[in-house]
Amino acid sequence: MSEQLTIGLEIDGRPHTEEIEPRTVLLDLLRERHGLTGVKASCERGVCGACTTLVDGVPTASCSTFAFSADGSSVETVAGQSPDGVPGPVQRAFAECGGFQCGYCTPGMIMLTTALLREHPEPDDAQVREWISSNICRCTGYQMIIDSVHRAAALLKEESA
Repeated sequence: MSEQLTIGLEIDGRPHTEEIEPRTVLLDLLRERHGLTGVKASCERGVCGACTTLVDGVPTASCSTFAFSADGSSVETVAGQSPDGVPGPVQRAFAECGGFQCGYCTPGMIMLTTALLREHPEPDDAQVREWISSNICRCTGYQMIIDSVHRAAALLKEESA
């Protein structure tokens, strides 16, 4: 039996104490223990972006991040963007603008968009392209994703007014 570590973290606003093996990656903790399958497993090398979560607000490839490194942190997943099952503004924008086709990259794109709009509430196209460049989409050609990000910015602005 392998050594176990005890970590404490917040996942989508809820505190958790976990017993994990040192080799456990954040992706596996989220998907296997918490059923958060919106965090997608794809390349498992940290290059495709499908597993993007926000750790203390910073976009993070959960497939290549050891879970113990999130000890004491707040982890946000796409599931946390739908309080009470109601899609949040970023999710609504992606649905309105068709910012997905197969949907596999969409959770990562939503998390990147969430982080981007917190830092730059009214991004220009260059900023959007830079931020989403870490997430590979093979279906949309990206323009609908860019449109979705701008729509999300408008929805968030409307909600804060």
